[in-house]
Amino acid sequence: MKLHFTTLGCKVNQYETQALQTLLAERGHRLVQDGEIADAVVINTCAVTAESTRKSRQAVKRAGSGHPGALVAICGCVSQISPEDVADLGADLIAGSGDRQGFVRDLERLFSGGDTHSAIDAAADRREFEILPAGGLDGRTRALLKVQDGCDNYCTYCMIPYARGPVRSMPLDTAVEQAKSLAQAGFQELTITGIEISSYGKDRGEGEDLIGLVEAICRAVPHMRVRLGSLEPRTVTEDFCTRFRVLPNLCPHFHLSLQSGCDGTLHRMGRRYDTARYLQSVSRLRQNFANCGITTDLIVGFPGESEADFQESVAFLKTCAFSAVHIFPYSARKGTKAAQMPEQIEKAEKSRRAKLAGQAANELRRAWLAAQVGRTDPVLFESERTGQSLGHTPNYCPVSVPGTGMTNQVKPVVIHSVLGEKLEGTIL
Repeated sequence: MKLHFTTLGCKVNQYETQALQTLLAERGHRLVQDGEIADAVVINTCAVTAESTRKSRQAVKRAGSGHPGALVAICGCVSQISPEDVADLGADLIAGSGDRQGFVRDLERLFSGGDTHSAIDAAADRREFEILPAGGLDGRTRALLKVQDGCDNYCTYCMIPYARGPVRSMPLDTAVEQAKSLAQAGFQELTITGIEISSYGKDRGEGEDLIGLVEAICRAVPHMRVRLGSLEPRTVTEDFCTRFRVLPNLCPHFHLSLQSGCDGTLHRMGRRYDTARYLQSVSRLRQNFANCGITTDLIVGFPGESEADFQESVAFLKTCAFSAVHIFPYSARKGTKAAQMPEQIEKAEKSRRAKLAGQAANELRRAWLAAQVGRTDPVLFESERTGQSLGHTPNYCPVSVPGTGMTNQVKPVVIHSVLGEKLEGTIL
């Protein structure tokens, strides 16, 4: 069977797509090459916002255009929480966000002449972490390792707990073994990812937690860079900093989920911290990790967010001096508490606020990149383009240098200028 994949959404979706590709390859199937017509098209959907749901539906509608006659299989969060909404799109197989092994078997059965059907479980009943083959993006340079699934936070705007179920964690020794395998396969960098990795281990009852996991992985693959996925701000404690700052291969880049810089809005969102606690985490990171990159997400136009609340959020961005901020206009999700809240903000106003917040974020980004000029940092080169080699520093600054032939190598680079959204330098 020749396959074509379309993946929307987060790193977990990317991880699960490559796992599906690996599972299918092990059973004799392969991805299509340029110009080939696929036998089956797989769309791994994302439901984190209404916009991502819309894009997922569009991808399903377009699935057959480039591959006439191909089977169409949908999986992921959209089909998990709203199977009835995608049933009318003409898919041959509708699966959810779990049981990837079962999805492979169903796809094979369908290709062999089986009936079209839907295979959606009850996400809330999941208790076991599904072990999938780990793998990488960008050739053999950077790899993803999913160590956790599910979320128990139930923020008022979010559907993910309903789409992914409760927290489940990969056993620590399994995670270490997969990290070792990735290092042996030649990957130079590993990103530890999951739906909410800060909750890693809470379901296992064996004293396993994120700090112990990261320590074990970093020590098991000492020549591999290890990067953390998105963190809940309360994860950053004194113990977190004390134990992580002595790990030489842990990248000093931390993505701390914010969502709002206004305490009233955070309360309505159901977030479990306030701005004072968040700022404490930022301060701890800067005190313990020199020149660390700190990135975040911000939602604007949440129900009840006044103009003063919005301005407070923008001011908080500047206080934290983030190295990058992802801005999202609030997107109402059917079935969430926030969608039923009064004082919903008009779309035009949400767009205005997103634009203004984006301008503030761009100023912070330019200041952060400018502060890197004159430094010498190790860069992992991941790709080449028009005579340039492109890569990232440990704190996740994009860097370009003249020359090629350095992909999947780490080299010291002297940073001498900023060009647009990236740094320019020369090999030391």
